[in-house]
Amino acid sequence: MNTVKKPLTPHLPRQRRRDVVENDAFAAFARRIIRAHGRRVADGDVEALRDLVALSTVIDDAIGEAVIGLRAFGYSWAEIGQRLGISRQAAQQRWGDRP
Repeated sequence: MNTVKKPLTPHLPRQRRRDVVENDAFAAFARRIIRAHGRRVADGDVEALRDLVALSTVIDDAIGEAVIGLRAFGYSWAEIGQRLGISRQAAQQRWGDRP
């Protein structure tokens, strides 16, 4: 006798791709903000220099999270490397050991 209830919602396989409408515009917005921060520092805000440098760590972490997410969606190391202009081996060496 099976005592397990059927799920209320059917199990749907994860979609490999999501339609993204604003990638280019969003990336351009992020670049404008970072450049503006650099100009602010250049205009004499020495206290903000440390914050600007800290953004590189945040960006590296965001890239790692993005790569791991793409892997979870089924993208291969070759596909990821191709988008980054590096080999699949280089992509796997850089991000492959993350949980």
